[in-house]
Amino acid sequence: MKKDFLLEIQVQELPYKFIPSAVSQLKSSFEKLFRENALGYEDIKVYATPRRLAVLVDSLMINQENIEKDVRGPILNIAKDENGNYTPAALGFAKKNGVDVSALYEKDNYIWAKVEIKGNSASDILKNNVQNLILKLQGSHFMRWKDFDEKFSRPIENVVALLGNEIVDLSIMDKKATNKTQGHRFSSNREVAIDEPKNYVELMKQANVIVNQEERRKLIIENASKCAAEANLSVNFEDIPELLEEVTYITEWPVAVMCEFDEKYLQIPAIVTTTVMSTHQRYFPLWTKEGKLSNKFITMANYVGSEFSNIKAGNQRVIAARLEDGIFFYNEDTKTKLIDKFDKLKGMTFQKGLGTLFDKAERMVNLSNKICDELNIKEKEDILRCAKLAKCDLSTSLVFEFTELQGFIGENYAICDGEKQNVAKGICEHYFPLAANSILPSAIEGQIVSVADKIDTICALFISTQGDKKKKRPTGSNDPLGARRAAIGILRTIIEKDLKINLDKIMDYSLKMLSDEFSIPLEDTIKDELKEFFMQRLVVMYEDVYDQKIFASLEKTNPLADLVGFILKADILKKYQNDEDFIKIKENANRVLRILKDSPAGQVDSSLFNSDEERNLYDAIKAHKTPSDNLEEYIKSLKSLIQPTSEFFEKVLVMDKDEKIKNNRLNLLGCLKEKYSTVCDFEKL
Repeated sequence: MKKDFLLEIQVQELPYKFIPSAVSQLKSSFEKLFRENALGYEDIKVYATPRRLAVLVDSLMINQENIEKDVRGPILNIAKDENGNYTPAALGFAKKNGVDVSALYEKDNYIWAKVEIKGNSASDILKNNVQNLILKLQGSHFMRWKDFDEKFSRPIENVVALLGNEIVDLSIMDKKATNKTQGHRFSSNREVAIDEPKNYVELMKQANVIVNQEERRKLIIENASKCAAEANLSVNFEDIPELLEEVTYITEWPVAVMCEFDEKYLQIPAIVTTTVMSTHQRYFPLWTKEGKLSNKFITMANYVGSEFSNIKAGNQRVIAARLEDGIFFYNEDTKTKLIDKFDKLKGMTFQKGLGTLFDKAERMVNLSNKICDELNIKEKEDILRCAKLAKCDLSTSLVFEFTELQGFIGENYAICDGEKQNVAKGICEHYFPLAANSILPSAIEGQIVSVADKIDTICALFISTQGDKKKKRPTGSNDPLGARRAAIGILRTIIEKDLKINLDKIMDYSLKMLSDEFSIPLEDTIKDELKEFFMQRLVVMYEDVYDQKIFASLEKTNPLADLVGFILKADILKKYQNDEDFIKIKENANRVLRILKDSPAGQVDSSLFNSDEERNLYDAIKAHKTPSDNLEEYIKSLKSLIQPTSEFFEKVLVMDKDEKIKNNRLNLLGCLKEKYSTVCDFEKL
């Protein structure tokens, strides 16, 4: 028999960032609980609002199935006496397992019994496990409430637990489960009695709570779009996914309210206004058909009713105050040009012991110049101008107030100053990618300055944390100065933008600059530590693309010296990994490597050959022409060595008793090893 199950935990307002994680954790926990207890079900749905977490299980088995199990008892010489009668040991075994003595049987010199194990009820399993599952949820800023030892995100106010139409006898902290919950705080239907789990979603909707987060998300999009369309405007939801997510998890009954601000604030850069609205105030910016920012915006009220005047007035008052600050800062900033703010960076610390942002900006110019030389770029004035201006907006009032606008403000001010468009764009894009998988700089100015900036940051971190301070290096839970994100940004920019940059040389140059500038001696291990750090990020980036063995087999090629070439080689090895001829090449290569190990190749004396197989292999090696740098063509060319190599190993004993013949054969294999080592380290593949 099966019944639906409902669990609802009503809480005080949850932090919205915790809610999606809680949904995922609850689903996984209940799936594991039912799997480990052999309780079948059709589906598990987890719903969440700012004030409740709910688990709805369709068609849950109400009992575990009874299991018949063969249980082994005492060994026969203990279970039976000399007359073949059961001893007290056997009788005790039967009694313990609830079977009649006549049901015992013998097998493998033991006595056995078929024992039926009665399944537990789902109600008991839930009663004994639900509190533990809830209190095992993980999240930031969990706290103890009242006098409980357990921690939770917010105080628990109510618990509903129903299996079918019966209340499950369980408690979480001091809240005993019932079938009653609370609707929306502004709803006329405040107390809701849940008769059956299958009616939960609809009953809550009648109480002005949309528990299904996906339904809320769609409703927010529909309502905001409709409200905007009535004013001949639109909402660009694709530009504000984080805002849509947040509003979804801070409302139970979202209602769109149209508001507006004075048009004078539109003279501020649009990025400032939209940041104030979406990031700081959770408003949806609206755009005209021409793609210009409107002075109207939408706020999503978690509200039941039809009177919105107070909501509208309050939000308009708040946005006006915020934008008034913005227009003041903008007017103050634009009194001087961006380049005039360069010297102000002297008063801004970059990192303790490593000077100011002025020092960093000058290193960025030098590194950008070095990268231009690497790329053989002769016309580099715009790139170096971009590098010099890149950090200037950090000294502006607007960026001080809205730090997330660094780069964007620099671009806007540069355009206002009459700087070239490509230079202004590079100022903004040198911070890209803003996240591991977000967009990269589109033009060469932003790409080069981005790499220079991030290399300087990473090298500065490593050089300043030498010795006893290594605990400040990036770890799984700690990423000082965003070093891991910066490394991924460098790797992605070089690889995806096909930049022929020798990252190994650029790191050397950066380390030397820092060491000379601040008189910090370099430890012998710092370069290897940096290489390992970058290689770890590279492996993480491509863990779903390539078998790790492929990267390991190519490590000796110094990947950081030619990242584009390294990925190209990895692509080719992946393509040929399961090729029949390539597998034979790999087998022969590994056999050669096992025999030779690290022995150097010597001169081959053909006069010492005493078999056709030796001569044939030698002739094949001499006839093998090394193609150009194309690895794929090289792998194809090695097919000519498969047959003579295989025949050599079948017919020839390498370790001949004659020392001269043995060494000559080893030298022959040494020549073969050189051919294989051009591809990769086959031992690691």
